[in-house]
Formats: sequence, C-alpha cells, structure tokens
Amino acid sequence: MLQAFGPLPGTTAWLTYHRVVGTLAATYRCILIDYPNFGRSSPVVFDEPVHDLYARTTFAVMDALGIPSAPVMGVSTGGTVALTMALTAPDRVRALVIGSCEASTGGDPPLLAPFPSEVHRLFEDCQSGLPDPGRIRRLLTGIVHDPALVTDELVTAMHDLRVSEPEHALAWARSRSVPHTNLAALATLADIPALVLHGRHDRMVPLEQALRFLGHLPKADLVVLNECGHWPTVERPDAYLDHARTFLNTLAPR
Repeated sequence: MLQAFGPLPGTTAWLTYHRVVGTLAATYRCILIDYPNFGRSSPVVFDEPVHDLYARTTFAVMDALGIPSAPVMGVSTGGTVALTMALTAPDRVRALVIGSCEASTGGDPPLLAPFPSEVHRLFEDCQSGLPDPGRIRRLLTGIVHDPALVTDELVTAMHDLRVSEPEHALAWARSRSVPHTNLAALATLADIPALVLHGRHDRMVPLEQALRFLGHLPKADLVVLNECGHWPTVERPDAYLDHARTFLNTLAPR
C-alpha cells in the first residue's frame, strides 16, 4: 500500500490509508510504505525519475519481508509507482488498485486540463519556502474536495514534522526528478488485472487521465467517485473499500 502525494515529510502511508486499512487488515496482510523523504523513511537526494526510486524502495521492502509477489495498491504518486513496478517486474505485481495518478514521471500531457495543475503550483509554493502553516493548509485544501477535512490538528502536525525533520525537505530541494514516459508501455500489462478509483473533483490529476488508462491498460476497470478529490482513501473510504474489496476478492489466492 503506497502513499499519496502531499506536503513532505508529513504525507505518510498511514495518513493515506488510515480510514481503510483496519478493514482490509481483517482479511489481508497490509504493508504500508513511506517513500524516501516522507514519514519514517530517510532523506535521500536523487537524480532520476522519482517513481523509479520509489519502485526500487518498495521492491526492497518486499525482498526484506520475503514477498515474491503481491497485489499493489497506490493512490496518487503511489499509483504511478505501482505502474512502474508492474512495468519493471510484472511477475511481482499480481494486481493493481490505483487512482489519482498518471502513468509517468513528469506527468502525461493532459488533453484538456491545464498543466501544471493548481495543486502542482501549491506544492511548489509550499515546499520551496520556509515551513509555513498557511501554505500547508492551502496545499491540503487543494488536494481534497471537502475543506472540512483539513483540520487545524492535521496542519499543525504536518508543520511540526517539517520543522523537526528539515533534512527531508532539504534533500527534496537538492534532488531532480527526470521526466520519463510510460504511457505507450502500459499495453504490455495485458496479464495484470487493474482497478482505477479516481475522484471526480481531483485538482491534481484531472479525470481525463483516468479515462486515458482505459485505452492503455487492457484489463482496467474505472470507478469515478463523486464528491472526491485527490485522496479517495481519505475522502470516500467506504466507497473505496467496497470497490477495492470486491476487486481483490476476484483474485485467486496465493
């Protein structure tokens, strides 16, 4: 279970999945992974497609735990990482539950929506300056559809972590994510079942990107969640669980 995009270092896998993991853990072994420069992971300076780094990190965790293959869930950045994993080692990814994501590092050019998106701009504003609760709040409010989800407690926790662990933001600032396109290669994932769960009101990755997956992923189904922005596991957890569990239950046990 791969974390979403958001303010660093406070956007963690736990934040991404805390409203759904308890239910999933009643049936499945759930492993939540924070990327380098986020959460409990270490600061890392990189100069490559950032999703390649995150995919290697996830494979390393799987290796350390003795997991040869697994279904991979990814929201936002995590969805792009899951696709990168499937393209890199398709025998290790049994199924994909993704959404709020693009296929490629650097993003796939939208057909209609402007780029960079509103949330891209808010992220750059948030991370390029000194820690600031107001900038964190503006970014989080752009990520979710319902601003009531952006509580004072959440903003304060993210701000305090940024202040207490400055090396994560410094490593990010010194890094370069090299753009790379995976869009044409998605057709090779013909044997991997996929479910795409995408928010109708996503201001980070427009809905047209989810529709594009249907033309490139041979076995993908798409569910569009209304009244939902970029974090469906947080904003529509019950609907997310209903669709994800139905999909996972179709997989043959290993």
